[in-house]
Parts: sequence; structure tokens; C-alpha cells
Amino acid sequence: MWVFLALASALFLGIYEVFKKLSVHKNAVIPVLVVSTFTSSLIFLPVTIGSAYNPEFFKSIGLFVPSINLAQHGLIFLKSIIVVSSWIMAFYAVKNLPLTIVSPIRATGPIWTLMGAILIFGEHLNTMQWVGVSITLLFFYMLSTAGKSEGINFTANKWVFLIMGGTFLGAVSGLYDKYLMRRIDQMAVQAWFSFYQVEILFPVMVITRWRLPKNERTPFHWRWSIPLIGVFLVVADYLYFNSLSYADSMVSIVSALRRGGAIISFVVGAIVFKEKNIPLKALYLAGIMIGILLISMASH
Repeated sequence: MWVFLALASALFLGIYEVFKKLSVHKNAVIPVLVVSTFTSSLIFLPVTIGSAYNPEFFKSIGLFVPSINLAQHGLIFLKSIIVVSSWIMAFYAVKNLPLTIVSPIRATGPIWTLMGAILIFGEHLNTMQWVGVSITLLFFYMLSTAGKSEGINFTANKWVFLIMGGTFLGAVSGLYDKYLMRRIDQMAVQAWFSFYQVEILFPVMVITRWRLPKNERTPFHWRWSIPLIGVFLVVADYLYFNSLSYADSMVSIVSALRRGGAIISFVVGAIVFKEKNIPLKALYLAGIMIGILLISMASH
């Protein structure tokens, strides 16, 4: 069952990436982020209020949000800052890069998580992990050569730096989640994180948008894909955390399966957006995914 939940999470995560691309294409990035995160918070608002007034019902349907103390709120707020920073970088990069470039880069997230685990938790790589890391980095380098043929220089393109920065911060968030899950209930983290992200992003929007002269602002266009970003991310995260709740689940395999969402966004980028060099990029993405799977299997 936990494998099915992880695969379902990957499916929703891949569709989330597609809606993200559709939403930010020729659109103002920060307002898109604000609307999508506000949608997420609306989903959790009745659940959080209902948990306070009718806890038994929400426990029975697996959506109970327990009360938490001030220190725990502080920990969740820190997570919100990390994730919102990652999202801002990633959304700007997705707007300006092909999905068939973004998806393989995002798929390398587990490598940066592994590097963080080595530095923070003192973990050591075994032989298979080293093989996985080497394969992933090799195909990542080959992906950069495909990017050059489209005028995207990985060592000079600011959008590539942004997606790599967003991916790195996503890995930091993953390591921090490991810390949080030992101290705070999963639903409390998801619910309060959804509220805090709006509180952080709204003033960012005011500062970065309304302080600019009107002729320098990128116009905001409403699209139905914008609230769907929030909906699909909430469902993907809910399925992910539930897959980890099974006693026999393997977090390394769950993480690798979840990265399969990159395949969905890659395919959509190839078909819908008619992007270039698809066969080569598909080969490089496959190599990256094989490397990540080896790392995950060896981690277990």
C-alpha cells in the first residue's frame, strides 16, 4: 500500500509541476505563488478549526490537526521560510526554462539531501551510493551539454542557478522534515505550514510588486491552473506523508519513487510545449533517475 501511495504522490507532484509551468508562463510569478498558497491554506482552514471543535470526527477520517506549542510554531515557521525561498527560485526558473531542462535538475534533489546527511548527520557513502552519485552527476553534466545546444549555459545562466538553488533548498527542507517529524504531528506541520507560507509571501508580493512603477510590473493574468497548483501539492504531500506512516515503508524508496513525478512533467513539456532535443534529454533524465534509484536502494 505504501508503494501505491508513493507512486500516487509522484503522479500528483508531476501534475503540480505542469500546472506551475502553465501558470507562470508570461505571467507575474509572486502573485501566482500567493494565490496558489492561499488555496492550500483554504483547504486546511476548515480542517484545523474542525479539529478544535470536533476532534473525534477528524481523528476518524485521518485529518486531525492537534494543538501545538509556541516553540513548535517557531519550527514550522522556519520550515515555511526555507520552502518559500525554494519556491520563489523554482517558480522564476520554471517560467524561463524548458520543463525538459527543469525536470531532470529537480530530480537530482536526493543527491543534495544525501550530501546534507553526510555533513549534518555524519553518514558515510557505501559503494552502491558512490556509483549512484557518479551516474547522476555524469548524466547531469550531459544534460548541461544538451542545454548548450538551446543556448542555455549551465555555468552562466541565472535561471539554471535559480532552479539549482531551489532544488538545494528543497533538499534542506527534506532534511529539516526528518527533524520535524520526530517532534511534531504530520498534520499540524502541513496545516500550519500552509498558513505561514501565505503570511510570508503576501508582504513579499507587496514589496516586490507594488513598490515598482506600474510600467515595470509584469501583468498578472488569472488562470484556473493557479489554484490547482495548491490543490495538487497538498494532495501530493498528504499521500507522501501517509506512505511514510506505514511501519514497513522504506523512506529511501519512497523518496526515489516520488521523484518519478519528474517523468510526468518531462513528458508534458515534450508534448504540450513542443520543447527541443527530447530523445537526448529523455536519455539523460533516465540516467539521473537510475542514479537516484541506486542511491535510494543503497541507503536502505
